[in-house]
Amino acid sequence: MESALREAEKAKARQEVPVGAVVVHKGRIIGKGYNQIESLQDPTAHAEMIAITAAAAGLGSRRFEGCTLYVTLEPCAMCAGAIVLARVPRLVFGAHDPKAGACGTLFNIVQDGRLNHRVELVGGVFSERCGELLSEFFAAKRGNGETGKKMQRP
Repeated sequence: MESALREAEKAKARQEVPVGAVVVHKGRIIGKGYNQIESLQDPTAHAEMIAITAAAAGLGSRRFEGCTLYVTLEPCAMCAGAIVLARVPRLVFGAHDPKAGACGTLFNIVQDGRLNHRVELVGGVFSERCGELLSEFFAAKRGNGETGKKMQRP
C-alpha cells in the first residue's frame, strides 16, 4: 500500500485526485498508476485502469493469476468491472468511497455471485492515511480548509 500511496502523491503533485494503484505479482510490482483524468482529458484514466494496463503488458496476459491489486481508494464501477475482467484474485484498498465505491460500499461488483469471477477483498488498509490525502486535496480545491466528508466507511 505504501507504493500505491506514493503513486497517489504523484497524482496530487499534478493536481489530479490523489489515487494510486499498484499490481503485485510474486512480490514484485508489475504495474502502477495514478489518476491522470485531467492531464489526459480521459475519463477512463483512473489509477487502477493505468496499473491494470501496465501489468497486462508486463505479464503478457489479460489474466492476472497470482496478482494482488493495491489501491488507495475503493474502486468505482468501471474499475471494479476491469478488475473482474482481468481475473484479479485479490484486491486491497485503503479508503472506502461513499460516493462511488463499487467494492462493498454502494455496490459489490467484485464479489457479485452472478459474475464468472469473484475477488478476495480487503478494505480499509491505511484507510485514515488514504482518506486524509483525499480530504486534504478536496479541502484545498475548495479553498476553505474544511475537510468535508471523510473518505472512509460511511
